[in-house]
Amino acid sequence: MRFLIIGGSDAGISAALRARQLDDAADVTLLLKDDYPNYSICGLPFLVSGETPEPSMLAHRTRAELLAAGIRIRTGTTATRIDPQARTVTTVNPAGHEDILEYDACLVATGAESLRPPIEGLHLPGVFTMRWMEDGLAIREFIEKREPRSAVIVGSGYIGLEMADALTRRGIKVFLAGRSPSVLKTVDEDMGSLIAQELVRHGVSIFSGVAVESIQQEGSGLLVLGRGVEAYGDMVLVATGATPSTDLAQGAGASLGAGKAIAVNQRMETGVPGLYAAGDCVETYHRLLGKTVYLPLGTTAHKQGRIAGENAVGGDAHYAGTLGTQAVKVFDLVIARTGLNDHDATLHSVPARSVDVECTDHKAYYPGATPMHVRITGNPQTGALLGAQIVGSRRAEVAKRVDICAAAIHAGQRVDELIAMDLSYTPPLSSPWDPVQVAAQAWCDKLS
Repeated sequence: MRFLIIGGSDAGISAALRARQLDDAADVTLLLKDDYPNYSICGLPFLVSGETPEPSMLAHRTRAELLAAGIRIRTGTTATRIDPQARTVTTVNPAGHEDILEYDACLVATGAESLRPPIEGLHLPGVFTMRWMEDGLAIREFIEKREPRSAVIVGSGYIGLEMADALTRRGIKVFLAGRSPSVLKTVDEDMGSLIAQELVRHGVSIFSGVAVESIQQEGSGLLVLGRGVEAYGDMVLVATGATPSTDLAQGAGASLGAGKAIAVNQRMETGVPGLYAAGDCVETYHRLLGKTVYLPLGTTAHKQGRIAGENAVGGDAHYAGTLGTQAVKVFDLVIARTGLNDHDATLHSVPARSVDVECTDHKAYYPGATPMHVRITGNPQTGALLGAQIVGSRRAEVAKRVDICAAAIHAGQRVDELIAMDLSYTPPLSSPWDPVQVAAQAWCDKLS
């Protein structure tokens, strides 16, 4: 059985490993444009900051480990065409040499590309995007050689926030410009304002609700101009989102779905015989909404890739669906979310009510207790738990607490059932009622 995988990041590697695990006779080949198989692109901000000192440390597995698992790896190889009738993939290497590879099953795991908004001057030296290893290495080299003193980040989402943290740690003054009224539009505005306060506390200047229109050369640096913003930096990072890489799959006859990503079913099939797709290039089934959305996440890519790999060798696995569970660390704070927030619920016409509480992450009498802001969202008609948002210290297990809520939503629990969950307790780590249960109680009390 010949399983050909186009893309060597999260989805591609997960598929290759699962296929080899289930069928050790399978001939599994990975095609990569770059030379970085199984590197964590989520770790790039920490490479830039210096917290992860060497690029090789971002490899989930070494090339030797992948080869030992029976996976063939062809780096520096670009797939240019899939012929689903002949079941072949045409490739080209950096020297321009073409090759044609045959397959029984093929997975498109081409990921996404940085969105390039209509801003004049994106081509100028010193203007960067952040998506792949080459991007992170180019920024790191620029900082080491040019020693910039200031930077403008266009985009206040996850990458923008992590890079504001990273560049500040390198002693670079950061100006953060975003279109949204507050930073991190995936959470409710008042929750994002808590992260904005943390950014300002560390010297980041924020321009919210602005529209960047141009980047101009100004002396040795760059001037960022637009409606509501004028900022000068020695470098500029454009981090305004991602667009799925779909050309290869479309050329093979695959359709597009939500977010103009590749349409797939829960088996990760494209509808083209023998052709699967997974990761940031595909739409994603949302477990709560019961429909597909475009929500590219590393955790989702790993799961989808595993399912595609299993099915490619004869399995019958199905993707259970995303809840959009995410977390990000910004300096000393963490913000995490899962399920639907107020904006999501309104957008999709889901009845929702949210309740906030502030409490300490563990018993106040034990040293080091810190405040946590917890928001629980539920359906007032059915009592169903719909979502959670938490902001707190990086020492307060914020991510794992939102995971409690994610597990409860995945299981279809009501808000009152979250109160009944048997959670661990010791004074240095929590309270007899965990903060998420305190919030659930407040939600039920308000409803009654």
